[in-house]
Amino acid sequence: MLGIGLIFLYAPILSLVIYSFNESRLVTVWSGFSIKWYGELFRDQQMMDAAWVSIRVAVYTAFASVVLGTMAAMTLTRLRAFPGKTLFSAMITAPLVMPEVITGLSILLMFVTLADVFGIGQTRGVWSIWAAHVTFSMAFVTVVVSSRLSELDRSLEEAAMDLGANRIKVFFVITLPIIAPALVSGWLLAFTLSLDDLVIASFVSGPASTTLPMKVFSSVRLGVSPKVNALATLLILAATTAAVVGWWLMSRDEKKREREIQQALQQDD
Repeated sequence: MLGIGLIFLYAPILSLVIYSFNESRLVTVWSGFSIKWYGELFRDQQMMDAAWVSIRVAVYTAFASVVLGTMAAMTLTRLRAFPGKTLFSAMITAPLVMPEVITGLSILLMFVTLADVFGIGQTRGVWSIWAAHVTFSMAFVTVVVSSRLSELDRSLEEAAMDLGANRIKVFFVITLPIIAPALVSGWLLAFTLSLDDLVIASFVSGPASTTLPMKVFSSVRLGVSPKVNALATLLILAATTAAVVGWWLMSRDEKKREREIQQALQQDD
């Protein structure tokens, strides 16, 4: 059953990658090997502009989500009970279960209200998409970082403070290196969510800020082009490469930390 499930998930993706090298304009008829559709893709200026907008927004979203998500995770896991903590936790995690249509519509209404009352955000574009993506992406980062912080041995931080380090130095010297794998995972997750979003971006984007999913969706409605297969293949390659690099970095850091712990234990003995 596991094998059937994996085939069901990955067979269409494999078919898409194979047919991206098809010479025929028909995406379901194989007529020979060719890479001409990759050339057609890079010559499509509208597609390239949309891809550049999506990549910029995704990078900005990932960094902002990691910073805000880490702050929210520290608040939820390190601060004692304070008035409104339950409400704060609920509001942080609400985007995880909120339908994207509701999220996009609510953010659009917020932008309209800001424009009418304060004159802010009358022209929506990349910044509005970025703000909307940060709103829901930071919730995922908060969950990832919170799980890592809850497993952190607090005695390490307490020992550092006993030796004279203040809380800021403890965070950067002790806490941050330990939760670094969670930060990398959160960054990759936020980047992927932003790059993949269609519904929310459709609500908050302006006429000059079309994202890649919006461009692909509009082109697919008129018929699937082999250029879309080529684009999807490149995105799969980029996502796979990012995942492998992230896994390798986290595995290397984890092994390095284990060696340092073993060396410390041997010195103590």
